[in-house]
Amino acid sequence: MTRFDGKSAIVTGGARGLGAAVVERFVADGARVAIADLRVEEGKALADHLGEAAMFVELDVSDDASWAAAIETVRASFGGLDILVNNAGIVALSSMFDTSLETYQKVIGVNQIGVFLGMKAAGAVMAGQGSGSIVNVSSTDGLVGGPGQIAYCASKHAVNGMTKVAALELAGTGVRVNAVNPGAVDTPMHEVALAAGIDINALLATKIPLARSAAPAEIANVIAFFASDEASYSTGACHVIDGGWLAGY
Repeated sequence: MTRFDGKSAIVTGGARGLGAAVVERFVADGARVAIADLRVEEGKALADHLGEAAMFVELDVSDDASWAAAIETVRASFGGLDILVNNAGIVALSSMFDTSLETYQKVIGVNQIGVFLGMKAAGAVMAGQGSGSIVNVSSTDGLVGGPGQIAYCASKHAVNGMTKVAALELAGTGVRVNAVNPGAVDTPMHEVALAAGIDINALLATKIPLARSAAPAEIANVIAFFASDEASYSTGACHVIDGGWLAGY
């Protein structure tokens, strides 16, 4: 028997990067997984690769109606919903003075409002079932500040706070809510940093004691733990996975 036998999950931003690693880990552990994303071609290709245990669902996480439709599709296909991983996220790198309101609101819409809507929609279903697990993907930038990341840091600090509120409100329903706070992860987001002139190699060498970024699978392993019944006594936690980045100098 595997960890997620008989369980179904939604992973937002599941078409590539960390989300795809989470999808693959969940399927390997016996779950049926909905790959929820706006990247239709990549999402469908991943679902085809993984076979009957995976399906693609087009989802705009910043849109309430899109959430309702996606969850209804998943429930009709899988018979229920046991796990939500709020992974979808975007980043925009510019100083506070160079960040337009439009850019700020776009980042907040995906990273913060998307998590709020996901917890609200999935949490209601799970509470009705009497069980469930929600894992929100935050960031070390949800615990500290970073120059040029005014919108991203704001959104990730909010994710940590919302995780705690949702955990408290759902504690009596059998639904747990936790967050993971990754540091540097080798995903397409690195391309955004490189385009902004950030020297990733120097960052890894000088800021991270383990002197490397995480492979997506390493973060997926921790997400799988919090999503599973093995973490049955954990709710409201914000777990850092950063290679020692925030431990000190």
